[in-house]
Amino acid sequence: MNKTCYIIGAGENHGLDITAKSGDLIIAADGGLNYAEANDITADLIIGDFDSAAQKPTQGNIITLNGEKDHTDTLAAVHEGLSRGYNTFHIYCGTGGRIGHTLANIQTIAFLSENQTKGYLIDKDYVITAITNSSIEFNEKCSGYISVFSNTDVSTGVYIKGLKYELENAKLTNTYPIGVSNEFTNTPAAIKVKNGTLIITFPRKHMKNLNNKN
Repeated sequence: MNKTCYIIGAGENHGLDITAKSGDLIIAADGGLNYAEANDITADLIIGDFDSAAQKPTQGNIITLNGEKDHTDTLAAVHEGLSRGYNTFHIYCGTGGRIGHTLANIQTIAFLSENQTKGYLIDKDYVITAITNSSIEFNEKCSGYISVFSNTDVSTGVYIKGLKYELENAKLTNTYPIGVSNEFTNTPAAIKVKNGTLIITFPRKHMKNLNNKN
């Protein structure tokens, strides 16, 4: 059963188009509680060290983290979602602000992929996702730019079909960005990697037009 965990972070808010269904989970990570409250969204769980929240919450299901820790508040929220059986994660307000946090959240998306779980980091106009030893497909309604990067040192057996620039059994590395700014061609498109993890960015408007087989 597909269950979605929505995580609201403390980065820049570019719209919370959260459509939670019965059984889904909404987590406010630290300052993400400010955004949730401003948008009349009730968080099922509030987690963080609350260094970026307007004030420390006193009501609700709260997990307080130590200010000195080895993981971000967002990653702690991800672990909570995983422990509760969720297999798809949509992370909002996880980009902008301090660049280190944006990079940390991209790594979190890669972590989810490498644990056979779908993750989407939702920015203003684009979504960042990842695939590991698997594939992702887009339908013919997609347009605009899409980029593909290797997160692992080397990704082999990379196939790109249906985009302006195609690849056949290629090798990508995490030090040469050959996959930046590819383009949809209004035909079905697919990206596959046999060994490795790919980071993929695509227009946010096309979230409904993809099939992540991770």
